[in-house]
Amino acid sequence: MRKIRTYNEVDHGTGSQLLEQVLEQRARLQERLASVGRVVAVASGKGGVGKSAVTANLAGAMAAQGLRVGVLDADLNGPSLARMLQVRGPPLEDRAHGVVPPTSPHGVKVFSMELLQGQENAPLRWKEPETDTFLWQSSMETTALREFLADVEWGELDFLLVDVPPGTDKIRRLLELVPDPPVALIVSTPAEISRAVVLRSIGLIREAEVPAAGIVANMTEYLCPDCGHRGTLFRGDGIRRLAEESGLNVWARIPFDPSLGEETDAGAPPAGRDPEGLIGRAFAGLVDRLREAPDGSERGPGGEGDPGADESPRTEEPS
Repeated sequence: MRKIRTYNEVDHGTGSQLLEQVLEQRARLQERLASVGRVVAVASGKGGVGKSAVTANLAGAMAAQGLRVGVLDADLNGPSLARMLQVRGPPLEDRAHGVVPPTSPHGVKVFSMELLQGQENAPLRWKEPETDTFLWQSSMETTALREFLADVEWGELDFLLVDVPPGTDKIRRLLELVPDPPVALIVSTPAEISRAVVLRSIGLIREAEVPAAGIVANMTEYLCPDCGHRGTLFRGDGIRRLAEESGLNVWARIPFDPSLGEETDAGAPPAGRDPEGLIGRAFAGLVDRLREAPDGSERGPGGEGDPGADESPRTEEPS
């Protein structure tokens, strides 16, 4: 039977220097992230739950509090965060120590595949062999993400937010790349199908012994932009069931406000623009939870408190 060698079994005698290359990449990534206070993975496993909007508004809320924050758009094939954070302009500056990430008007450092493509709406095309492309693509995507983390001059940051694309394999990829387990924000809507898919992602995060993780309940209720009335957007109790079945706490509840989507799409996330508004207060509470999150695994993945307890910040009823 043919023996397949792992990286650790490759020695100098092969002449490939593959082991040296892998170890060098790991060392460079660890050195780069040493100046980052906390890496936060904004993930779900499910598409369409609003991860990117949550990431953009969370970054805006952090910057409004004077925190140094960077955002990495890990969705290589469908990037959107550069637009959401209004990053446009001249080509990227490539210095000796790495690529300089552009800074948004909100003071957030941003890096995204959008910034590397010549045409705004061009699809991403990988240079790969003509056959077995599915075997090569995962490797190339992992390499690209590693380079985004290690070859970008993030500088001194309090938080680096990573917007993880849908799929549990994408979460696993990030967990395997970063030297220390990140804080995990698991975004879900109250919809039943969202709960079922997100549970799989939480199981993966538990296996990785992530020291702190919390649920961000998105689109929990409808907020009328005219009268301020709150109404039910999803029937059922998907968020409560998700918290009970996963053992994680709910760290934030974000109502569905049409202006949140409109303003975020236009590059002006309301959480940073109006920190005293309903959306701004919800994200400010989430920032507080992240600042208090443990950095070790001595406590459970949900942090302090009873598993499944709803510890999301409460907002006052509109007058």
